[in-house]
Amino acid sequence: MCKVGLFGTCTSKWRDELIPMLKIDYFNPVTDNWDFEHRQEELKQRKDCDFCLYVITPKMAGFYSIAEVVDDSNKRPKKTILCVLEKDGDVKFNDKQMKSFLAIQEMIIKNGGLVFCDLKSCAEYLNKIKMYGNE
Repeated sequence: MCKVGLFGTCTSKWRDELIPMLKIDYFNPVTDNWDFEHRQEELKQRKDCDFCLYVITPKMAGFYSIAEVVDDSNKRPKKTILCVLEKDGDVKFNDKQMKSFLAIQEMIIKNGGLVFCDLKSCAEYLNKIKMYGNE
């Protein structure tokens, strides 16, 4: 069965919106008690999942997810998906931040990854893969 890792902004509720739309298995790394074992499991899932979806929102607290998506787009381009949500609740990226994300998106695409700008499109793509098999 096809499986997607749900990586990216942790301080957001985007997973709560996406998960009900998915018709495939998923790995949700968010936990209340992040520790070494959870980190090791996340690293394993990044390798084992059929797809690694990185959703970046203006509620991101750090930048490591951006490094991870670029790293995966180099090492595992066919399974790397980036989705940048310009707005998350009442928080929004400014124009300079979005311009920077456009450059990151271009980098991901040039490396062979996929880019989406909304959760519905991500879910539709992943659910289509389940129906037709991995590309």
